[in-house]
Amino acid sequence: MPEKDPTDPGEFSSHQCPVCGAKSLQLMEAERDIPYFGKVFLFSMTCSSCKYHKSDVECDSKKDPSRYTLEIGSEADLKVRVVKSAEATVKIPYITTITPGPASQGYVTNVEGILQRVKNEIEAVRDTTDDDGERQEAKNLIKKLINIMWGKQKQKVIIEDPSGNSAIISDRAIVEKMKASK
Repeated sequence: MPEKDPTDPGEFSSHQCPVCGAKSLQLMEAERDIPYFGKVFLFSMTCSSCKYHKSDVECDSKKDPSRYTLEIGSEADLKVRVVKSAEATVKIPYITTITPGPASQGYVTNVEGILQRVKNEIEAVRDTTDDDGERQEAKNLIKKLINIMWGKQKQKVIIEDPSGNSAIISDRAIVEKMKASK
């Protein structure tokens, strides 16, 4: 029998969902080697009944708490790989700060993926608010994000992770050690 490839995801079905209690929770774990970062483990759970979803990323090796800063100013910068753990805070100055919490997700994406997630959240506010001021502010932020994504406006993206399981993988990223939280 051939040996299992460690990069193939392990999937386990029919677990009890912590939200709805149905035995429809699928667990997945996979191992990936990310160039210039190292080996990571991806974990997720998804319920087919209530659509609950939780995911995270953990490094194989212990890393120091770190802050990564990347100034983006071109469409090429949108392709820069990003690893974000569930413990990381993502800051896009003058636009938003995404803080970790119980619903926080870990994922591997690129800068464009982060900006698109933020844009989707702002669009949801724009489409659901009854407050004209909030709606106008959301429209302005969406215009700003589109200009950033088209390379017409510079913007910093900052990821702070006390677990050290996050990174912006670029020679242009500024990496600073953070003090360990107690």
